[in-house]
Amino acid sequence: MLRPLLFLSAFIVLADALQTISTSTVLDISSCPITYYGQEYEQLYVNFSSQLTTFCFDNFFNLQKKGDCIIGKSHEAQTADFEIVPADSFLERWIRNKTQSIQNSLKCSVQFKMQFNKSEVHLDLFNFRTEAVLSLESHIMGPVLYEVLVGGILVDRVYVLNLPDAYQIDDSLDISGCRYSGNMYKPGTVISSDPNTCSKLTCSETAVLLTSGCGPLGTCSGNSICTSGITCTVTGPTVIDIHGQVNVIKDRCAYSLLSTPVVPDFHVLANFQERRREDVSLLDSVTLRLDELGVYIHLEQGGRVRLNDSTLTLSSSAQLVHGVELSKDQTGVTAKLSLSNLFTSVFFDGYTAQIHLEGPAVRFLKGLCGNSSRSLSELRLSEYSSTSCEIQYNHTADSTINCNNVTERCNLLKEAPFTSCNNDVNPQPYITACTDTLCKYPAVDGLNCQFLKAYARACSLQGNHTLEGWTSKASCSPEAFCQDRTCSDHEFCGEKMVSGDTRCFCRAIFASKYRSTDSLGDPTVCRENSASLTLVGCLLEDKGIDYSALHLNDPTCRGQIDELTHMVTFSFNSSNSCGTVITANSSHNIYRNTIRTQNSASDIITRNDDVYIDFSCTHIQPNINTATFRIKDWSVAQQISSGAWNYTLTIKAYTDPGRTHAVEPNSELRLNQKIWMELETDGLDGDMVALVSDSCWATDQPLPSSSPRHDLIMNGCANPADLTVEVEENGLGTSTCFSFNMFRFTGGSGDIFMHCKLHLCPKQANSCIPTCNKTARRRRSASYTYEPEAPAFISMSWTN
Repeated sequence: MLRPLLFLSAFIVLADALQTISTSTVLDISSCPITYYGQEYEQLYVNFSSQLTTFCFDNFFNLQKKGDCIIGKSHEAQTADFEIVPADSFLERWIRNKTQSIQNSLKCSVQFKMQFNKSEVHLDLFNFRTEAVLSLESHIMGPVLYEVLVGGILVDRVYVLNLPDAYQIDDSLDISGCRYSGNMYKPGTVISSDPNTCSKLTCSETAVLLTSGCGPLGTCSGNSICTSGITCTVTGPTVIDIHGQVNVIKDRCAYSLLSTPVVPDFHVLANFQERRREDVSLLDSVTLRLDELGVYIHLEQGGRVRLNDSTLTLSSSAQLVHGVELSKDQTGVTAKLSLSNLFTSVFFDGYTAQIHLEGPAVRFLKGLCGNSSRSLSELRLSEYSSTSCEIQYNHTADSTINCNNVTERCNLLKEAPFTSCNNDVNPQPYITACTDTLCKYPAVDGLNCQFLKAYARACSLQGNHTLEGWTSKASCSPEAFCQDRTCSDHEFCGEKMVSGDTRCFCRAIFASKYRSTDSLGDPTVCRENSASLTLVGCLLEDKGIDYSALHLNDPTCRGQIDELTHMVTFSFNSSNSCGTVITANSSHNIYRNTIRTQNSASDIITRNDDVYIDFSCTHIQPNINTATFRIKDWSVAQQISSGAWNYTLTIKAYTDPGRTHAVEPNSELRLNQKIWMELETDGLDGDMVALVSDSCWATDQPLPSSSPRHDLIMNGCANPADLTVEVEENGLGTSTCFSFNMFRFTGGSGDIFMHCKLHLCPKQANSCIPTCNKTARRRRSASYTYEPEAPAFISMSWTN
């Protein structure tokens, strides 16, 4: 039975006209190029000889040239009909049924029909884009064979054998493939691979050369294993970089963890601080810095997150802040952001930070986490560090620590279930960090689990390892230690030795200055009319003292705690003495009070120490200097001419607000004594004009322009820098007044010269009263009739 192709040939619409070939011919097949084992050809070299019929792609057949050819016996055929046929769905289904490996759709076909006596042989090349199929159909009795050569080498064949009692009729061959470095490869073949880079070159199922690797967001961990990104872990005093190298921080400074020239405005910083021991520094906080936006995101202990100086409220639902996705759960805080081919996720649980990075930019990473060749001192960020942070301490070893037990615990990372991750994440850096830290620092405050937890999280990031059951085996909680407990900068969150609860402890270096003197707080602060004593909250807790049970001599006077610093302040002043006892002698006044424990009269016993902390302030008896100043001219009067008005201007000084006690030449004034100055006119109609004091100032020389100069009135208003100055009745009538506290110039001659500049304001103006505030200035009406170029001016002087 003939194949369906013969019956359909009459219905095929030809793309190229039928052409009969009888001699050696070069055919143009550019309208239906054939990809022959990975090499696309647009020409076909056909030749008939007495022995061979050849179809070659790169030249006429020659045994010496080793070309790409399909060759078979001539069977005395000297001609062939050639045509290019467009795709046909029925034909495509027939070919696919014969050749199951083809993936692409049919585009067209190049067909040859050769006559042998009264029988036919069809040789067809089907274009499946990057793939191709060779089909042979024979109606000749006996064998028909065509060999398939690539570079002159036999790679396959098509063969039809028809016998009187058995007709095969057709055979098909997938002639798809790839060429690489002069060699031919079948589809689905791995041509080369590098386990160290995870790169692989393959001839795909559709006969396309493909180079594959870990992708733009992955990295090769060796042994041809791709992992999703890379991880840097900072735990305790240790930084385990993206290559598994270990750096140990021995001071309390800030360091650059991550930076990249690809994203120059993005940095991740780590801040280290001491806790229970001065000689061991542990990770304290992490800062994300976005320079272009001027944004600092601080990830701190207890799950606290600050945006610059503001504290954020977070939940498990992600919150977008300046392009950073922030979330918080029982395990810690996570910050995620994607910038220019670099995806970054920063996790912090208060004690361990893990930075997971994906994208091609990871190879440019700098800082302690990256490829930086810079030393620790070069990566130290002094501008974010406290003073003297570089000082290192050396203390004797803790004799209570059994390093053998510590090592055994840390080596759990090489036992099940951690072993399932050991090939993806090398446990040795984590074991080193664990043993080095816990052999010199007590395994408290969650440190016993901290390094195991850090390794487990790195495994989940690198290879999606769940390490099921590790927390129960190691007796560890998945929750963050001290979550939601916020301590001050001089404190850290730790566990109480007795109950296992947590509280804020004083950092060792901070507490040392108090413990060396056996004190609980800072020295008494004495002011003119008050005294205060501040106690350190964490030192009180060390002694088991509840600050809320403390009071002064007056039980109603309690300590006030600063919620940010946890410092407790007790104070008294002249308004509320709080039971202060005052004693005096000829030279001093002594104010004494006591901080004490509140005891109930019904308490028969107590298990807490009584607290008695005396504090006092001593004030020297004041030495009042009288007759400090005398006025030289007790009254100054002068004639003034201003426009249409001639009047007398007088300036006088008084010692009382009612201005009834004038300062005379024999009057004595003290420093800081308040005096009142009155500037009064005679000869003006108060219904027509008002007197306005523009400015008044003092110098220590007679000339008004000399220096130094102290301003009392500026732009009609009291100088805001001198709070003793008060201006009255300015712009209301024909006189004006102001007051101030007496002063002297430091290091000057001891004399004071007072100068005032005034002007007359017509009552027809909107208002003659100066507007006094920080920004407004006095406005003048355009209808003024006085001459502003010649304002009134008057001076008077005082002598020491």
